[in-house]
Amino acid sequence: MSGLSPRAVAALEAVAGIALLSVMDALIKGVAARVPVLEIAFARYLFGSLAIGVIWILARPGRPSWETVRANGLRALLVVVTATSFFYALSTLPLAETLALSFLSPIFVALFASALLKERVEPRVLAALAAGFVGMAVIVGGKLGSGTFQGVSLGVAAVLLSAVTYGLSMVQLRARAQQDPVVTIVLIQNLGPGLVLVGPAAWVWTAPAASDWALLALIGGLGVAGHLLMARAYAKAEAARLASLEYTALLWAVLLGYAAYGEIPTAATLGGAALIVGGALLASRR
Repeated sequence: MSGLSPRAVAALEAVAGIALLSVMDALIKGVAARVPVLEIAFARYLFGSLAIGVIWILARPGRPSWETVRANGLRALLVVVTATSFFYALSTLPLAETLALSFLSPIFVALFASALLKERVEPRVLAALAAGFVGMAVIVGGKLGSGTFQGVSLGVAAVLLSAVTYGLSMVQLRARAQQDPVVTIVLIQNLGPGLVLVGPAAWVWTAPAASDWALLALIGGLGVAGHLLMARAYAKAEAARLASLEYTALLWAVLLGYAAYGEIPTAATLGGAALIVGGALLASRR
């Protein structure tokens, strides 16, 4: 890739990172049929901590300051809520629907940036929020009368919670990324949630099969690799230029959902996703 511009390299890294994280989501959905969600979340960060720990030792970024540990540790609490709620949504909703609803997060990023970073709330952000919630209503409304609405309502609530906490954590990340090494941020992002989830995972623990242990280790590795690629991409190019690439995750969700689980997205899912993506693009555009 030596002949490519930094922005082109960043785009390729972002697309690759999104693809790896999409595969991770598909694996989580499969494992969640046999292993409790809290146990999956703990294992994801346990194996993720081992992987990024090796990388951190090799990179030698220097011992983090107490301020770095404190700030990123507090953000790790939001990561716990985001991960556990999103993993639960994956266990109850089709991949495409879960990813489509999660695309509300860029709108929440814009709102939290306005509230916490004192950025002006523009009318287009409010319009984007309205479009996003209309899209959500279209997706959820498609379940009404199908006999499945009751079973997925908690999943919808979970993915909305994950979108809110993800948006807040990303605003916090913006502040820390200018001060702390990427490998240190990712290390604490894995160690912190792993420590927090020890107790809850022990409470619901069931011994995974040998094949599930292998999948859990793969999930942890994919999470670290995907986030490192995304961090490298955003270090090379402006967020506004890479924002639209986030939505390639929906293509992966449709393909993986069909190939692995026989899921075919409904017209309501695709229509709602179009409204959500359009609103999110409007909110993130400069």
